[in-house]
Amino acid sequence: MASKQTKQPILVPVDFSPSSESALLQAAELAEALQAPITVLHVVHDLTRTPGYDTMKGMKKQLRRMEDVASDIAQEYMQSIQKKYPDLGALHSTETMLIVGIPVTRILEVADKVNARMIVMGSQGRTGLSHVLLGSKAEQVVRLAKIPVMIVKDRRKK
Repeated sequence: MASKQTKQPILVPVDFSPSSESALLQAAELAEALQAPITVLHVVHDLTRTPGYDTMKGMKKQLRRMEDVASDIAQEYMQSIQKKYPDLGALHSTETMLIVGIPVTRILEVADKVNARMIVMGSQGRTGLSHVLLGSKAEQVVRLAKIPVMIVKDRRKK
């Protein structure tokens, strides 16, 4: 029997929002049923890859500070989730990754790199003009992913 580490993980991109929490809970339930590990991913948006920002002085140093802050937030986030849901064992053995870049691109790259079985991610549920103007990371991941993607709405919304 293969060890848990060699099994294909469920990839859960998080932005620390309520919809990310709902996605993480859904992924934990799936992980327990499938006996699969969970990889939690947070992407720090790399502003230096946005036109106009690459010439700003000190931007790389600022990005490094953003990474440090995001790393602290990710660690606190996972600790609070684990404390809030002590009975979901899959939440207590997650691998957490922090990476810099454009979110959709990085989510897809990490899914390939870790050989994820699926991606479970939250959706803010924007509609209308805000959806058209801002786009949807979840929608882009669904369109571009080579593996199944489950979109989870915030469980607290009705």
